[in-house]
Amino acid sequence: MSPKSKSHVRGMLHLLMEFAMWSGALEISRNPIDLVVVKGATKRTRQPRNLTVDEFRKFVKHLEEPFRTVALLSVCFGLRISECLALRWSDVDWLNGKLRIERAIVRQHVDDVKTVYSQKQMSIDPELLARLKAWKQLSQFCAEGDWLFASPVQLGRLPWSYPWILRVFHKAGDKAGIGKLPTHTLRHSYRSWLDAVGTSIAVQQKLMRHSDIRTTMNLYGDVVTDEMSQAHSKVVGLALAPQSSN
Repeated sequence: MSPKSKSHVRGMLHLLMEFAMWSGALEISRNPIDLVVVKGATKRTRQPRNLTVDEFRKFVKHLEEPFRTVALLSVCFGLRISECLALRWSDVDWLNGKLRIERAIVRQHVDDVKTVYSQKQMSIDPELLARLKAWKQLSQFCAEGDWLFASPVQLGRLPWSYPWILRVFHKAGDKAGIGKLPTHTLRHSYRSWLDAVGTSIAVQQKLMRHSDIRTTMNLYGDVVTDEMSQAHSKVVGLALAPQSSN
């Protein structure tokens, strides 16, 4: 059995023990499954892939709208694809240049974002905001409550599905000569690009919206807002800069 499967079994046993303690079937003060450690459960089986800036530019050249804007938002904010597809136009504060991330959609079911740390209001670089305005003018679903990436197949009731996005990304990656790309590659690339433009680890953790941010928050509080905006704009500059002729 793989470490991941063992971890799932451990989680189920932990829940069963919790219920038994709550119901009084077991008169113990601590869940014994807390003492069980599954080795290798959190290790990656594969090294995550990062795109270079040139690879990303080749990739988006083979994307049409709205999939190009999906890719731009994902790589410029490090969004999970479930978060990107769950955005509504009402989440964009056009006047103040902010994007609110507060929900996710998985298998076309809308839910909260992954963790409380994932829920965030982020600054939008003016150039990226202009791209969003351009896409809104093209979209037939542009009311405040509409999805940013509403599917015409679903008559706008739902956004484009994850399998469809993945299929489009795979085709674009093949055409660009960089192979089939998982959607999470863009989030990994964002983290790599933040590092490349000299963003501090504290700011990277905040921009990535990881639960690991707790330690950073205890040390730095919220004093890095300006630096977060600057780092975001640098990444946007990488994503939107014209491709060289070489």
